Amino acid sequence: MTVTVPATESKQAPVSNILIIALVFIVVVLITVIIVRRRAAKAREAQEHQAPAQPRDPFAPERNTGGDPEAIKAGDLLEFGNEKFFVRGTLRISEGGYDWAEHFFQADQSATRLWLTVEKDPDLQVSRWSDRPELDIEPKSKTITIEGTEYKLVEHGTASYRAEGTTGLNEKGGVDYVDYESDDGKLLAFERFDHGRWEVSTGESIPVGSFTIYSGS
Repeated sequence: MTVTVPATESKQAPVSNILIIALVFIVVVLITVIIVRRRAAKAREAQEHQAPAQPRDPFAPERNTGGDPEAIKAGDLLEFGNEKFFVRGTLRISEGGYDWAEHFFQADQSATRLWLTVEKDPDLQVSRWSDRPELDIEPKSKTITIEGTEYKLVEHGTASYRAEGTTGLNEKGGVDYVDYESDDGKLLAFERFDHGRWEVSTGESIPVGSFTIYSGS
């Protein structure tokens, strides 16, 4: 005896399975959307409740908004307020594993050479200098008085240098230096390159963020 099953009964099971799968998919999508929206709302709420930013020193060492002084090179433009200078040459100086840089520039067509010293000791320090060729003196004492200011001996030594750009020096060589400082922070420096004559400069320390660097590249 043969029993024939109606076609309508054999099709009901697949249709029911498809509906269940579709419902499960919809539920999963809804749950995902709810979770994402809740996370986004919590993130926005956290941002709204953040403490307002505290006032910051614009010249602090970590806020080098004007560029990185340690990356200065020949061809860069330095802007000090309304003054703008192109770096003509750089000396990379080394002594016993301690390195610093001297960047030379000139004011317009003036023969007076200006320069910038950048070093870490241990924090980043920048000093601006001006040549004083009219001062015919040598570093032979522990104190030197110039224009009513008394400078005291700070340090001295001999280092090696490597020149980049236009410096008027050899590509490589040696430099003797003697540094003085006054009680009010004024600086006096003597340098003698490759056993030549002593060159005198006066300067002052300046905040890292007090000038802007425009890369020549």
